[in-house]
Amino acid sequence: MTAAQARRVAELIEPLRVEPGSTVRLGKDFDPAYRAEFLRKKDGRKLLETGITLLADYQRRLAAQNTHGVLVCLQALDAGGKDGTIRHVMSGVNPQGVHVRGFKAPSTEELGHDYLWRYAGGLPKRGEIGIFNRSHYEEVLVVRVHPEHLDRQRLPEPDRHGGLWRRRYREINDWERYLVDNGFRIVKLFLNLSKEEQRTRFLKRIDVPDRNWKFSAADVRERERWDDYQAAFARMLSATSTAWAPWYVVPADRKWFARICAAAVLAHTLIEIDPRYPAVSEDRRRELLGVKAQLEHEAPEGAARDPYAAAHGKRKAKRGKDK
Repeated sequence: MTAAQARRVAELIEPLRVEPGSTVRLGKDFDPAYRAEFLRKKDGRKLLETGITLLADYQRRLAAQNTHGVLVCLQALDAGGKDGTIRHVMSGVNPQGVHVRGFKAPSTEELGHDYLWRYAGGLPKRGEIGIFNRSHYEEVLVVRVHPEHLDRQRLPEPDRHGGLWRRRYREINDWERYLVDNGFRIVKLFLNLSKEEQRTRFLKRIDVPDRNWKFSAADVRERERWDDYQAAFARMLSATSTAWAPWYVVPADRKWFARICAAAVLAHTLIEIDPRYPAVSEDRRRELLGVKAQLEHEAPEGAARDPYAAAHGKRKAKRGKDK
């Protein structure tokens, strides 16, 4: 990754970043149909493939260094494209180093703990990328739009009043700051879908038999609360986009562009971490060279002593001639 390429990635995602301390007005500040002027759909596939290759390289380094972890929080309304974003952006990454966790309605056991408990249990380890398909932000989104869910959380009566949401924003910010201070970077993506595009995608799920399973009547009932959700998202973005864990509002009406943006934000985070392969000590290097000599000595008659080195040398020689 050259310095120029890193700057290009930073420039692509800068318009998506929610400035910490700003007040977000979703309808005015972020266009769900936005795309960068220098990008067209026909160029999108190649650019996404480049981004996937970059992510795979950095993920290998992240795992080898085993110092940092990365948590990706994906939030969106129904049909916002969370599953597709995960599937396309992470397609080239080693699945052993990436873990996806979805959060449905909390279980009885989970409701017996504080509201962040179940999310803490799904955090990635050092060297891993963890993806929350819906995250702890459900506690200030769905629960805010449907305050009846608070009854199941069995909060003490005084705690249900007196600035509950402001307190939760503060608690979430503090929790994320704690994670960042301990080496875990947080990537927060809100896939911003327009109401008309959601309607179109719902109809497609009904019209295409193979997609019927993805549609639920509950999705339409939630759509009736569109304005409430938009207000809840705006408050969440305003209150929890911090210097240590900023939000990025990804325009989701164009799936191809949304996936490029998601890959770029994650790549930018990994570039900032800049994980490196661990360097071996001189003693370890001498040990490896001794083993190498032994393995070369075992080469069958007529076979290259070191097939990899031989092939690599030929490739380097060919590149030199081509120049």
